[in-house]
Amino acid sequence: MTTHRLLTGTGAIGLACSLLVGGASAQGGAPAPNTLTPAEQKAGWRLLFDGVTTSGWRGYDSPAVPQGWRVMEGALTRVASGGDIVTVDTFRNFEFSLEWQVLPGGNSGIFYRAADGARAIYWSAPEMQVLDDARHPDGKSPLTSAGSAYGLYPVPRGVVRPAGEWNRVRLVINGNHVEHWLNDVKVVEYQLGSADWSERVAGSKFAKWPEFGKAAEGRIGLQDHGDVVAYRSIKIRVLP
Repeated sequence: MTTHRLLTGTGAIGLACSLLVGGASAQGGAPAPNTLTPAEQKAGWRLLFDGVTTSGWRGYDSPAVPQGWRVMEGALTRVASGGDIVTVDTFRNFEFSLEWQVLPGGNSGIFYRAADGARAIYWSAPEMQVLDDARHPDGKSPLTSAGSAYGLYPVPRGVVRPAGEWNRVRLVINGNHVEHWLNDVKVVEYQLGSADWSERVAGSKFAKWPEFGKAAEGRIGLQDHGDVVAYRSIKIRVLP
């Protein structure tokens, strides 16, 4: 398996430009990044990122993609401050996948069913954490480690790959059923609106936002948390 690392450079853009994102993906023998296999095409998958442009994306609170997000060597990369970005399209029930890579100490996240109009995307959208567990303080708690439903559902240890390596995500959101998969391991499973969900939300910071987790349909978002992070092979399959 080929490991591609974020090399040290001068400044955020220098770091982002040093992404070595050649032909290999997070899984040995997998197809080239930002492509669909014939089987995926037949199953109804489509790309949300073409590896060349930011088409299909915009700022959470603006019609354009912020300057802080750029396409670097086939990866949609947060290189400077710009805010969270979201898909132009909205989705209800779907299976979603991508690969992500962070610098040492990096932090980001993947939001789903994000509603428009809120002051911040996390007021409505649950988040799958993207993190360097080994170096970031959030990695000390399973509730806020990579792959978790941030602040609500914990993850097992030893699944996330180190900073500088590609991690593979799969999300399944079907009705109220949610699954987080990280590197082909199911790390989180829960039911939106269940008694367990409601109890966890009530005991968290999300309790003060009444719209949190309530949208039946919304946008998929990528978080600007102040660190360099790269995403590629972003694809979705809409479920009935």
